[in-house]
Amino acid sequence: MASVVSRQEVIDVATRLFSELGYDGTSVRLIADAVGVTPATITEVAGDKRAVYLEVMRQAFEAERVMLDKVVSETEPGRGAVHHMIDAYLDFHLAHPHNRLLWAHRWVADAADITELEDRYARPLMHIAVRQIRDVVPPDVNPFYMVGTMVWCVHGYLGSGLLQKSPGMRRSDDPRAVASFRTHMHVMMDRLLTPRDPGEPDPS
Repeated sequence: MASVVSRQEVIDVATRLFSELGYDGTSVRLIADAVGVTPATITEVAGDKRAVYLEVMRQAFEAERVMLDKVVSETEPGRGAVHHMIDAYLDFHLAHPHNRLLWAHRWVADAADITELEDRYARPLMHIAVRQIRDVVPPDVNPFYMVGTMVWCVHGYLGSGLLQKSPGMRRSDDPRAVASFRTHMHVMMDRLLTPRDPGEPDPS
């Protein structure tokens, strides 16, 4: 039976299901039904549910790492890297909605018994990003919080959209809304990169 489906086909289907339903809401049988094979075939080809999930998250990480490595290779460390990073990160998650949803499920305690993925995958990406910008970050701004702010804002916007003065939500399926959000992110990051006036009282 194993020859009727490839491991990558299983991973691709599982990625969609884990991103839509979460790890806890997805069973091997559900994956098997979506692929069109038996649960035993899924296990034979790709392992148990935990093994499949770990591979899904590894591939999600690799895709994001490739994006970030490209930013690093194309941009000198410093202020210009901040804008490039924002644009690349936003564009990546616009093009790969499953990646954002996989992490969004983890943020609400999905797969709570699998605790190592943030340290294994998210932390190295944070370190890569911080190395590109830390030399231009003012001393009163934590560079990890700054990168975190970018991550939180992008995921929040893509997940819910934005309320503005007129009725309705401005969501990521509206190119004009995305363009205005991108501009806002550039402005916000520029403000964080502005050194504090020596005459201002220390907020700490």
